[in-house]
Amino acid sequence: MRGNPVKGAGYLLRGFSMLTQPGIRQFVLIPMLINILLFSGAIWLLINEFDRWVAYWMSQLPTWLSFLDFLLWPLFALLVLIVVYYGFSIVANLIAAPFNGFLSEKVELQQRGVRIADDGWKGLLTMVPRALARELSKLAYYLPRLLALLVISLIPGVNLLSPLLWFVFGAWMMAIQYCDYPMDNNKVTFRRMKELLAERNLTSLSFGAIVQMGMLIPVVNLIMMPAAVIGATLYWSEDQAQRAGC
Repeated sequence: MRGNPVKGAGYLLRGFSMLTQPGIRQFVLIPMLINILLFSGAIWLLINEFDRWVAYWMSQLPTWLSFLDFLLWPLFALLVLIVVYYGFSIVANLIAAPFNGFLSEKVELQQRGVRIADDGWKGLLTMVPRALARELSKLAYYLPRLLALLVISLIPGVNLLSPLLWFVFGAWMMAIQYCDYPMDNNKVTFRRMKELLAERNLTSLSFGAIVQMGMLIPVVNLIMMPAAVIGATLYWSEDQAQRAGC
């Protein structure tokens, strides 16, 4: 294990502190609004449909397993929460990807003096195809592992490890999700991006873990996306860019 977990958490805290900074704050608004709208939709959906969805999955159990209802209900409830949370997160990241890339570019310009894209809407539009393609690459990496974890969560005995596995996997995916914006801007391949994060795995996982936990805190989760983009860009600028040869 290499890296510094304190630095990983520190990047995110600095990201929060820069949300209202001149030259940055105007690029925070759209990612924040996307996050607010989609997570509000997720909360509304859970309030209205949670009981019905859990009841549906419980009804699929054979009658001879009915004596395990008290054990299986929390498991199915957790699966519903996971599917809704990750489903809405995927949609939010797909929609916000070009705006997050643009925000990351502005932070890097301020930190390193490196201009990557054109200013204004022209620069934003040039990012759209590449940003969406990169999000699809992340999905292709993410979904098979998500399904594997879901299977593990259903295996008696083995599923005792599933909470820890979910937490570590979530932290790793949050690091990938947000650190990818500055790396994609700098033409770092998806494979190389994962290698760079793994070289500082303690820093990367601590950053991703704090992002993941913040996403579960009401109100904080509404501004977490832009703060995480800024924090990840600071991580890139101060730690990874030189190792990537940029």
